Amino acid sequence: MNLKRNRKRFEAEVGASSMSDIMFFLMLFFLIVSTLVNPSVIKLMLPKASSAQSFSKKSFSLEMSLDKQYSLDGQRITFEEIEPKLTAATSGIDEPTVVLRIDNGLSVQDLVDVLAIGNKLKVKMIMATQAPK
Repeated sequence: MNLKRNRKRFEAEVGASSMSDIMFFLMLFFLIVSTLVNPSVIKLMLPKASSAQSFSKKSFSLEMSLDKQYSLDGQRITFEEIEPKLTAATSGIDEPTVVLRIDNGLSVQDLVDVLAIGNKLKVKMIMATQAPK
């Protein structure tokens, strides 16, 4: 007599094939969303000096107020006059230096516009900062 039972043993099994697809789509979603959040926002802290520094070379002072009024060594000029006035002032001087005094309420683009003129004229430009109190 055959008393052996023909019973199949069932084992618990977790189907993980769909889990990898879900994880892939979640990863792809978060990668795309993270690049779209704020790609053009840059927090910029304007510099403050820890100590005062001086230099002995011939320098010129270019100031720019909050209402975009420019002055070169105390003389009022417009933005279009910066390049010709700097060219005339720095001609014949070895390593001319321009000290930029720009109001901290202005945008970085205003600073970059002035720095581009200095770069074009091959003039060393130094940004002045507030001295520590």
